[in-house]
Formats: sequence, structure tokens, C-alpha cells
Amino acid sequence: MTHFDAVLIGAGVNTLAAALHLSARGQRVAVFEQADVPGGAVKTGDYTLPGFRHDWAAMNLSLFAGSPFFKTYGAELMKHGLAFVPVNRPFASSFADGIHVGVSMDLEETASLIAALSPKDAATWRALVAGFGAQAPHLFGLLGSPMNMRALAYFLFRTWRAKGLTGTLEFTRFLLSSPRSWLSETFENPQVRAMLASWGMHLDFAPDIAGGAMFPYLEGMAGQAFGMVIGAGGADTIVRALLAAIRARGGVVDCGVAVQRITHQNGRATGVVLTDGRQITATKSVIAGIAPRALPRLTGGTTPAHDAQMTRFAHAPGTMMIHLALSDLPEWRAKGLKSFAYVHIAPSLDQMARTYQQASAGLLPDEPILVVGQPTVFDPTRAPEGQHTLWVQVRMAPSTILGDAKGEITARDWPNAAAPFAARALDILEAHAPGTRAKTLAQRIVTPLELEADNPNLVGGDQVCGSHHLTQNFLFRPGLGLADGTTPITNLYLTGAAVWPGAGTGAGSGYLLARKLVGP
Repeated sequence: MTHFDAVLIGAGVNTLAAALHLSARGQRVAVFEQADVPGGAVKTGDYTLPGFRHDWAAMNLSLFAGSPFFKTYGAELMKHGLAFVPVNRPFASSFADGIHVGVSMDLEETASLIAALSPKDAATWRALVAGFGAQAPHLFGLLGSPMNMRALAYFLFRTWRAKGLTGTLEFTRFLLSSPRSWLSETFENPQVRAMLASWGMHLDFAPDIAGGAMFPYLEGMAGQAFGMVIGAGGADTIVRALLAAIRARGGVVDCGVAVQRITHQNGRATGVVLTDGRQITATKSVIAGIAPRALPRLTGGTTPAHDAQMTRFAHAPGTMMIHLALSDLPEWRAKGLKSFAYVHIAPSLDQMARTYQQASAGLLPDEPILVVGQPTVFDPTRAPEGQHTLWVQVRMAPSTILGDAKGEITARDWPNAAAPFAARALDILEAHAPGTRAKTLAQRIVTPLELEADNPNLVGGDQVCGSHHLTQNFLFRPGLGLADGTTPITNLYLTGAAVWPGAGTGAGSGYLLARKLVGP
């Protein structure tokens, strides 16, 4: 039997961040990952042809680069090889007839693109940018706070002191608003609205879902102010650096071995049993970076009320990934799109809402939303000289196929539906960037079920590990009273994207938990 202070399940960004902080405070840690490759959704590989480096799921590392965790450990991680590539044109949207609008770090450029569609909206954008400095501390303060009643009360008090009663109520109204309601109140042009609303879909906020307005606003303002960062050579730069830093401090990271069960005695977690038969003892904590539904299975049950909360934890619709190796960049109808990291193809709020409802109902959407990543525009090392990779998220897609909204695909299983559904998505791309198929050297389709098979936390291909709707966010993520990762078993904690502050590469839940356990 092997003894450690802390045993962590899963080598995702949150568990690795927690492991590094615990190690830095003198604890001996061990991380066990069921996959052969660590990182969870954050990994990079030659998924099409040799020399073409594709990010498996996550590509945007801005949350990590701007996180409190990186502020503390960034210098150490860079010594272990972490490197970012700055992006000055983070995102844009492509529309019919060669129209596009996007956000660049150059305010004049962004305003000019918006003004081509609506001079009034360009003025509104300038006003929002001017006011972002006053709003940012409140929004980032909320997203970076521990989510308990004391911390929430303190946050509200500080907001009230800064904004007054009327300002605080307006701020609360904004936090509760749907993307459609805020965007419709703020902008007149439907394409400007669609450009920003597409960001809500990344976190399971279709246009009419309450609580989703904050994310289009934040992505728009942050993109304007800070741009974006991607990983040099691939998103896995952060994972490789985290592994090296943990091991340099004496920690163990073991991949290709799953945890069979979490051991506990007299209401206290004692360690884990691995599928290879090893028994690992944890003297201080067991930290599970897993989807909530898996916790009752690994523990054998905690309390009926807690197990019920874990079991009913709701996941967002799935995602299909298409990785393309290209001989050249897509020839977009809107020529300016070649210089953006992300290109969204999501033509309207109504289309986004329809797509979301179709996928939620188990239907293959008739017009899926595409998020087209062009990382080699900014990091040419990811492909052979003069060639490119394309990273295509197809949102949304049902995990269980009950039908086809367009009435064309008869298959009801992913092995047979993957190719025709991917063809539908690539037809959409071809309409916006003619000739892309002719430039395609190889492709790799990854279905929602393949995403889950690779990483069980991505239930049904849900890349954000759980819906962020109001009933499952803030104090309720992953359940009421559980937002700090605690469980009914002493010394057993849950972390990962299912725990506040939720999805993304910011390492928020892992770092908050580790600070709670051993201090800043």
C-alpha cells in the first residue's frame, strides 16, 4: 500500500492546478488518470497527418492566462516550458453574401467593422468599451469568489457600496438576463447581436436562456481589451508544464490507470483502489475531478440526498469535433476573416435557438452552429510550412440520436450518422469559404460519444461538463451547498468544470479548493 497526503482523480487542468498548489504547500500528491494522455479536454495531437498538431477540444487559453492561478504559478510553469501565442484578432462571425463582423484589439478596427452594419451600434460598442473598466472588477470578482453565503454577501455589499442600490439592482438584472434580452436592448443590428450571442452557446446559453447575457458581454469586452491567447505548439503546453512542475516538487502523475473505487471508513475518505489492484492511501484528502454522476458509483454511495443531487446533475447537449489538415487557409467570402483566430458561423439568434432546441430534443440539427478555429494563422508551428490546421466545433449535437431535423439522415447511431452529419457541417463551411474541401488533405471526425469515451467527464459529448443554467450555477454548481466541492464524506472533495466557477481553462475550482485546504 502506497501513502500520499492527497490523492487526485483525473489529470484535467483543475486537478493538476490543485495538485501543484498542494505540492507547493508541502504535501505529497499523486494524480491518477484513466486515459493514456493527460489533460482531459485540453490536449493536442497529430489527429489527421504527421506534423499537423490539432487541439482535441479546448483551444482558447485566455482564461488560464488571466487566472489567479497563473498569476501565482505562471513564472514556475514557464520555466517548465509553458508558452503562449498572443492573438490580436480573437473572433469574428461570417454571414451570407460575404458579410462579416469581428472583434480586434484595435478599437478603431472593431468599430469600423460594426459601423459598416450600424453606426449606432458602433457608438454603443465604444461606450461599452469605455465602461468596461468600471464593470470588470464586479464581474471578475463574482467569478473568482468562493461561492458560499458569506462570500456572496460580501460581494453584494461591495457592489452596493460601489454602485448604490439602483446600480446594484441593474447589475443583478443584467446577471439574470438572457443573451437575447440584453443584446436586443443594447444593439439594433441583428448580425452584431449574432456575433456576440454565439459566445453564449459555448457555455450552453442559447439566446433565450436566463442568466446567459454575461458571457457574450465578457467575451466581447475581454476580446477587445486583451485579445486571446493560444498555446505555442498546442493547448497541451499548459498540461505539459503542470506535469513537469508537479513532478519537480516530488508529486506523482500516473496515466493509463483508472480509479475503481474511493475508499472511506467511518465517514472519512481514506484513499482509492486502482483498476490494476493497487491500494493508495490518502492521509489528508481525496480530490475527484470527475463528473458528479460518477461519484456515487466510486464511493458506493454517500447520503441519499447528496447522491440524488449528483445523479440529477444536468449536462448540456453534445459537440462534434472535425479536425482538418489543409494545404492552405480557407478562402472566406469575407476576405478579412483569414486573420481571425475564431470564426463563428451562426447567422441569427433565431437559428441558434432552433439549433439548441433540436439538439436538446435528440435531433441532428438542420443547420448546426460552427466554431471554426484557425490557430495556424498565429502559430504556424502547428503544421508543415505553408500548410494549416482547422479546428471545427459543431454545436450542438445530441448524444442519443432520435431523428434528423432535416429529414435526410436515417441513421440513429453515431457510427453511421457521423459522416453525413459532418458533411452537413462542412457544406455550411464550404458555403462561407468555397474550395475548403479541395484544400483538405485529411480529416478526423470526433463524435460526442467518442469525446465521452476518451474523457468520461464529457457526458454525451458535453464539453463544459454540465449546463450553466441558473438552476445549476453559482451556489447551485454542482448542487446547493456543494459549490466549494465538499461532499458528505470528510476529506473527499469534488473538483473540475462541474464545480463553481465552472467550465473553461481557468483552473478556478481546483485552485479555490486547494487554497481552502492549505491556505493561499
